[in-house]
Amino acid sequence: MRNGRKNPLEVGIQMPEAKIGTDFSTMSGPLVEVTSGGDHRMIGRKADMAHAILRLLCLFSSLVSLSFMVSAEQKGSVTLYGFDIPVNSKWSFSDSFEFLVGISAAVAAHSLLQLLLSVTKLVKRLPVIPSRNHAWLIFAGDQAFAYAMMSAGSAAAGVTNLNRTGIRHSSLPDFCKPLRYFCDRIAVSITFAFFSCLLLASSAILDILWLSKY
Repeated sequence: MRNGRKNPLEVGIQMPEAKIGTDFSTMSGPLVEVTSGGDHRMIGRKADMAHAILRLLCLFSSLVSLSFMVSAEQKGSVTLYGFDIPVNSKWSFSDSFEFLVGISAAVAAHSLLQLLLSVTKLVKRLPVIPSRNHAWLIFAGDQAFAYAMMSAGSAAAGVTNLNRTGIRHSSLPDFCKPLRYFCDRIAVSITFAFFSCLLLASSAILDILWLSKY
């Protein structure tokens, strides 16, 4: 342009805009994550819900075991050598039953605490297990309570089986015949104790799966 005029020989050339884009969805390699963030969050959300459901079931199971055990009490009589002998059965008369009551109460407290923490984090849309250290801590707690519940349930089952079958090669009778109510409640308590142990073991497996992925 000279003196405000356009030179007729000058030709304006406009280069086409180069569109530079990268479609990460079609790329593969060590620097590209195949799974989208939304899918990853959805899987983590389902795992957190599974943790909360297991805590709720374990809380219910341990409370049922505890309530049936502490309400097990009955009076009756047994016949021995032709004489009617009055008997009185109560859960506190056995160390094994007392052990099961204590462990059931501890498991219920543990499950309630973990359930409250899980629900609070789910409401706030935070991960239930925020770190590996937290995961190891929960795993250790679930393992310890699972073994303790199994031990308590096994000890109580041994005493109950002795009451039901009596002592062989002796004149001691089956105490569960005149004390049917007592033995039935003990049996229900032991059943839910083993169910609580199974739920704790399932929770520990979820903890291991989380640790293997993160």
